Amino acid sequence: MSKPFAIADRFRGFLPVVVDVETGGFNSRTDALLEIAAVLIEAHADGTLVRGDTVRYHVKPFEGSNMEPASMAVNGIDPHHPLRPAIDERDALQRVFREVRRAVKEAGCSRAVLVGHNASFDLGFVNAAVERTAIKRNPFHPFSSFDTATLCGVTYGQTVLARAVKAAGMTWDESQAHSAAYDAEITADVFCDIVNRFRPVFDSVNSESDWETIKKETDSAGLG
Repeated sequence: MSKPFAIADRFRGFLPVVVDVETGGFNSRTDALLEIAAVLIEAHADGTLVRGDTVRYHVKPFEGSNMEPASMAVNGIDPHHPLRPAIDERDALQRVFREVRRAVKEAGCSRAVLVGHNASFDLGFVNAAVERTAIKRNPFHPFSSFDTATLCGVTYGQTVLARAVKAAGMTWDESQAHSAAYDAEITADVFCDIVNRFRPVFDSVNSESDWETIKKETDSAGLG
């Protein structure tokens, strides 16, 4: 009898969580974090990954932050609009992290690993905001991530998100692009599609006995 599927066993104890940020530029130290969205990844009993809940917040620019006109033209955000329901950076991160920690615990995982399209960008802004706001309980691995730009290049032959979505047979809505929630959700769909496509490869090299051996060796070496 095969062991029941557990997402904690699929990614070495990590729970993949898709994150997208909209910002005032490319410099995580100086440019404003304006939106953050996190999409939880769930699994069916047969091991098929699916997109779960989305958590998203509009964020108030931190004091003294920079907002490049070119970046603002792309994302279309008016950070000072009176009807924009923005909250402080620290509050936004704490709310997102609370949901991620809950999901990590429920999945039996050790921590979350950020999934993003060009993931180093999103992880860099998250880490900079964590440092800036002195948040102590960051559920994400500080440097490991899954980059869907790379995964899409391997799987579909496309690295641009819009083209990869179309290559995967999904629908891309240009009118919603550059919204943190939309970009995170479509990235989550692509990530799940890729992982599901590679399931036979994973299964072929990770039988139950092999997995237990690898896990024991990893744990004994302190690499878990």
